Amino acid sequence: MTLSKYSYYLPALTLAAMLLTACASQVPDAIRIAPNSEVSISAVQHSPKTYIDMQVRWGGDIISVENRPDETWIEVLARPLDYAGEPNSDATGKGRFLARINGFLDPAIYAPKREITIRGQLESTIVRHIGKHPYRFPLIRVQTHYLWPKQPETDELWYDPWYPYPYRYDPFYSPYSPYYWDPYFPHPRHRH
Repeated sequence: MTLSKYSYYLPALTLAAMLLTACASQVPDAIRIAPNSEVSISAVQHSPKTYIDMQVRWGGDIISVENRPDETWIEVLARPLDYAGEPNSDATGKGRFLARINGFLDPAIYAPKREITIRGQLESTIVRHIGKHPYRFPLIRVQTHYLWPKQPETDELWYDPWYPYPYRYDPFYSPYSPYYWDPYFPHPRHRH
């Protein structure tokens, strides 16, 4: 029996494929796959009757959550979506919309600044006020939605109280060294 020179890599490749499939399967297909035609929020605001009952896939940052007897309304600041349907948090907002989702959604989980992507049908537009300014919100009857995992704050990624900035990961760097500097933890010689 002879083995191919690549058979050595087969278990590792199989495991990698299984992991990728498991990660990708968490996001529903309706969120990952864009509809045949994309429509912008501004287009709906200018000509709402043209787009009634049209399928849309929009996403962005949650602004507020309003629980009603049988459904939840979520106000979202729209942002462009990437290839997987995830909102681009670095992009400029593209307007606001309202998402109607059946059932109760906990406002502590669907909290402001969390990212959400929805897919559903455009029902109408509703005029509400942002401050004192009237604003025309597209209203979407949501069929599928996905709340993206919470992103850690920038400080959480690198903060370690044992190794103050900028030498957080060097346990051998002495704060008594003349080269040590940290604006939040002054050099011991300069403490008053």
